[in-house]
Amino acid sequence: MKQPLKFEHHGAWPPAARHAMVASADSHATAAGVAVLHDGGNVVDATIAAAFALCVTQPGMCGLGGGGHLLVHRAEGRTLCLDFRECAPLSASQDMFAGFNADASLIGWLSAATPGTVNGLATAHRLEGSLPWDRLLEPAIVLAREGHEVTSMRASMMAGSEALRRDEESRRILLSGERILLQPDLARTLSRLAEQGPEEFYQGETARRLHQAMAAHGGLITSNDLRLYQTAERAPLIRPFNGFQVMTMPPSSAGGIGLLQTLGMLEQTSYADDGPGSAKFLHYVAEALRRAFADRSSVIGDPDFAEVPLHLLDPERLRKAGEAIDPDRAGCSTFPNSLQPIREGSCTTHVSALDHHGNACALTFTLNGMYGSGVTVPGLGFLLNNNMDNFAVRPGTPNQYGVVQGKVNSIAPGKRPVSSMTPVIACRNGRAAMVAGTPGGPTIVSTMAQVMLYLMRFGLNPQDAINAPRVHHQWLPDTLFAEQMLSPDTVRALAARGHKIEIKASINDANAIVCKDGRLQGASDCRREGLAEGI
Repeated sequence: MKQPLKFEHHGAWPPAARHAMVASADSHATAAGVAVLHDGGNVVDATIAAAFALCVTQPGMCGLGGGGHLLVHRAEGRTLCLDFRECAPLSASQDMFAGFNADASLIGWLSAATPGTVNGLATAHRLEGSLPWDRLLEPAIVLAREGHEVTSMRASMMAGSEALRRDEESRRILLSGERILLQPDLARTLSRLAEQGPEEFYQGETARRLHQAMAAHGGLITSNDLRLYQTAERAPLIRPFNGFQVMTMPPSSAGGIGLLQTLGMLEQTSYADDGPGSAKFLHYVAEALRRAFADRSSVIGDPDFAEVPLHLLDPERLRKAGEAIDPDRAGCSTFPNSLQPIREGSCTTHVSALDHHGNACALTFTLNGMYGSGVTVPGLGFLLNNNMDNFAVRPGTPNQYGVVQGKVNSIAPGKRPVSSMTPVIACRNGRAAMVAGTPGGPTIVSTMAQVMLYLMRFGLNPQDAINAPRVHHQWLPDTLFAEQMLSPDTVRALAARGHKIEIKASINDANAIVCKDGRLQGASDCRREGLAEGI
């Protein structure tokens, strides 16, 4: 197969397409998805091809050693909601990090949970794909074998990673300083997956090598963990908002509940009176987020281990919570000592795909922290996640992001840690009208809330909705994080309402596609290196 097509950015106005579109965080991945569309593939095929390409070009954000969440909506009304979050190994225990260094859950072999990415993408292909499995891996194999240019942004990310520096194999592959990144080991692994099928990752040579490496380095993942891993098919969360049916992820993601809570609290308030991006709008968004994250702290966990707290989406409860927001003053966050922390990395990625018939696919997947555990499996060429750190690892102390979580997210064998991943599909008249998503750990919820409000309430085009300055509040710390591009007058108006503001360079890397007047418009974030393109 030829090298996938590469496209140039189109500027501020969103690129348009007539038949189908893909948006991702990397031009190579978008090109891989578009090439699949040209071959007659559907939105699920395009998403899978883009995802495997991202596993090659964005090793800091995602990979074969990670996991994620995927949504599909078919125009005829069929939906698919897949949770392929990583699982704690069967030998894991609640206090497994006791006696280890403080970063043992963040860096190294012990921090890795059983990967779900390959199984999740394979499940999506089996249920909704149309092209052959091996065709979808071709672009990724070419990128790994023949190499791709390392941009200055990614070179800086690699050079600044303490996790990569600690691992000999990662140093050899990712810290060589070469302008073109060649990944022959990863190319061979991907080739085996293409030729032998996805089961190879969990029961073939790849599984055998991973088991041996884990045993040699003190990790917990075994061949039995790999053999038993299964993607969970779940019922999506669906809620009406402003004429749309918003579809998103249920637990083990807390992001979907948080997004729908935020939208529900705002629906009956005057949040929109002063327009998009106004101090009043951002104040109301921040206060709704504060309440949503306070709920998240104690009751959301893996639904296979705990009851899904759907009472959090009760319309009357949300209406009262919205009415309780003071339009002129910021609220106050408190910290109950009984709660436990959740650590969640902000280094994730997202693919959106939509066609003119109203079929859509939204995929968010991750390694958790930047470059995950920092460990590259010798001979296999992929990094392992550090998602054991997404559990409540050490009770009583807020994590590096200040996010707080309850005992429901404690470590247990086979359990999935809570995430914030929030792929979104919004439908009108039964057909998908928009699809969106973003990386960013806990900031996923705030970013998606603002992007969806800009799209659904204010009617902004997707590029303007994605580019607009953002804020983030997560209950604890009691701080309103604001992007530096926000106007000084708006920052002062928020501070006058009592918000404790911390300026951030940027928040997240979103993308979105909408169907408007029979044409598709897509957008990738100006904050990173993404691309939207279609046919």
